[in-house]
Amino acid sequence: MAKSCFFYLAIILFFIGCSKEPMNADYEVVPLPQSIVKTDGEGFILKGSTKIYYPKENDVQKQTAEFLAEYIKLSTGLTLAVTDQDVSDNVIILKADYKVEKPESYNLIVDSKQIIINGSDEAGTFYGVQTLRKSMPVDGTNKEVVFPAVSIEDFPRFGYRGMMLDVARHTKSLEFIKKYIDILALHNINKFHWHLTDDQGWRIEIKKYPELTKIGSQRAQTVIKKNSGEFDGKPYGGFFTQEEAKEVVEYAKKRFITVIPEVDLPGHMLAALAAYPNLGCTGGPYKVGEQWGVFDDVLCAGNEDIYTFLEGVFSEIVEIFPSEYVHIGGDESPKTRWKVCPKCQAKIKELKLTSDAKHSKEDKLQSYVMTYVEKFLNSKGRRIIGWDEILEGGLAPDATVMSWRGMSGGIEAAKLHHDVIMTPTSNLYFDYYQTTDIQNEPFGIGGYVPVQKVYELEPVPSELTKEEQKYIIGVQANLWCEYVVTPEHAEYMTMPRIAALSEIQWTMPEKKNYEKFLPRLTKLMDLYQRLGYNYATHITAIASQIEPDISSGTIKISLFTYDNAPIYYTLDGSEPTDKSVKYEQPLSIDSSVYLRAVAYRGSEKSKEYDNKFDFNKATLKEIKLENSPHKNYTFKGPVLLVDGKRAVGGFASGEWIGFEGNDFVATIDLKEATDISKVITGTYEEPMSWVFGATEYTVAISEDGKIYKQVYDKKIPVLDKNSAIRTVDLVAEFPTTKARFVKVIAKNTGKIPDWHEGKGSLAYLFVDEIIIE
Repeated sequence: MAKSCFFYLAIILFFIGCSKEPMNADYEVVPLPQSIVKTDGEGFILKGSTKIYYPKENDVQKQTAEFLAEYIKLSTGLTLAVTDQDVSDNVIILKADYKVEKPESYNLIVDSKQIIINGSDEAGTFYGVQTLRKSMPVDGTNKEVVFPAVSIEDFPRFGYRGMMLDVARHTKSLEFIKKYIDILALHNINKFHWHLTDDQGWRIEIKKYPELTKIGSQRAQTVIKKNSGEFDGKPYGGFFTQEEAKEVVEYAKKRFITVIPEVDLPGHMLAALAAYPNLGCTGGPYKVGEQWGVFDDVLCAGNEDIYTFLEGVFSEIVEIFPSEYVHIGGDESPKTRWKVCPKCQAKIKELKLTSDAKHSKEDKLQSYVMTYVEKFLNSKGRRIIGWDEILEGGLAPDATVMSWRGMSGGIEAAKLHHDVIMTPTSNLYFDYYQTTDIQNEPFGIGGYVPVQKVYELEPVPSELTKEEQKYIIGVQANLWCEYVVTPEHAEYMTMPRIAALSEIQWTMPEKKNYEKFLPRLTKLMDLYQRLGYNYATHITAIASQIEPDISSGTIKISLFTYDNAPIYYTLDGSEPTDKSVKYEQPLSIDSSVYLRAVAYRGSEKSKEYDNKFDFNKATLKEIKLENSPHKNYTFKGPVLLVDGKRAVGGFASGEWIGFEGNDFVATIDLKEATDISKVITGTYEEPMSWVFGATEYTVAISEDGKIYKQVYDKKIPVLDKNSAIRTVDLVAEFPTTKARFVKVIAKNTGKIPDWHEGKGSLAYLFVDEIIIE
């Protein structure tokens, strides 16, 4: 009887298993392929009996086939066999003889009998595998998958597709580095820029100089948060042995990723100076950096010992890392010590370096150091990359410029016919916050770079000629780790922004569309979850696009969600529910509103979206600036100052306009003579990020725009070292008077005061809304 029951139970389980509905693949993945053409005929059914074929005696393709089998197992639960024996039916075929000129291209063809992934090279095959992998639903319950008949032709827009991880400030385990490389591979990224050395730690073993890791990898303690003057009192250290680094290189190679090491010089070398004090201008004593920021102590360019040292270091670096490129930094290197160092000044005299209108003789001395290292690396068959400061003092002959301080450095380098990799802080610094609701975020450096802002970047500037545009060879995002301590935090800051990055790097710009990107990203996030990655979920909230138009006097507000969930809103500040007005089309407003909105997914309510628009006499009036904002902080331009919306994020949120060294001088045309008695100007202060407040606030009025009468002026003290991060309203009140033109002046601090690490440099002044009552 028991055997009979067991038999019938087995039959029932068999039919339950057979009744599972197959899942459907969707080729709309991230990054979006260049061409997806549906073809006639039945699709391919992926089953447990499907085989994966790779060419005989091709170990690289065998490795890719095994990766694919692992991916399929993870997503579907099916275990597929990998073979080099010819199979004619129900097979996935990997090959690499696709005849196109562009490297890393592939053609993916699906019919009822087979899926063929044919790369222009073995990397191309691997990216075809990634597309197939991401097209599968993530279920993991032994379900078959139906792949519709299709022909996909795909290739990358850029040959250099990078992601940087800083392990100098806070190091990460070997296990996590491998996991991070897997994350890059998932997103079709082919360059892993590994920032290995900095003031706060030297993280790579150099056998000729053992003190670099014995002393330079260990700091006595770490500052709490942003150079607060308080320290945790806990020793911190760690480094990668050469064997571990080679293991990373090999692991990345199997995933068609090149590891590009960075040894930053001549600045950011305090850890090295702590180990070998003879390499500095003063001879020390030095200690490994315990705070963040920029330090005056750098390599002594007039000391011949540094050239021997650098040759020794890079001789071992090139043995560990076979990459064509070696990154040698060149950023944030103060010339304070060099200006008074007898050895450096003697070197300047020996080289006959002189200052000119653009560069100091010390700038040119740094160029000499960078060129020296470049020539040495060239002799080893390598090329250098440097941050855009290497433009100062003259560019090393064959250097590739990584443009991080906005796009201007990249533009200048491209015009000089140097290769450029775009990585502007405004869009591609992944240590910046992903939301303005920072109270509920892990502590960070500041700034604001949400997924949408990453996606919006166009890395090829229109002001370059077609010929010059060819020198933009790639795009990269950077994850600096002053405040990113744990692997989980690193994942959180990277994903899902890396998906937007991958689409910038891979997909042609005419195919990019943020609203259509969001549903594809959501599907990718399902895979993140299946893989156990820690990722941010801010995109599940309502997003908006706000377009103020001075000519019409209206503000257009578009709302959307990643999955087109229905949105309901109110304009009077009342709580929105599913009984409120349903959002159907962009809103056009010409008066004050308090917009609140919520999306519904079934009975589940999204996080509420809210935005206040307070119209006043300055709102959407014509505004002119006397001084230009800094290129990195212009955003939508002066209209931001009269769009009726107060900034709520940090200085890099895109809601403020920033001026470096220059005063803020704006004139608003009220169109007709109007009674006014108050002018408010919003400012932002974050002194540790070189953002200072105004030192004087002036308001002048005019009826004809030519003759102005001052109605308010107040001096404001320069910020001191106890100043906090805050927003400050500059308020001018005066007797009611008629005016058509209102001139607002907020005086910049100018030179940063001596108490600050950036002393002598130009301060920033950030301004937002102008309110006239």
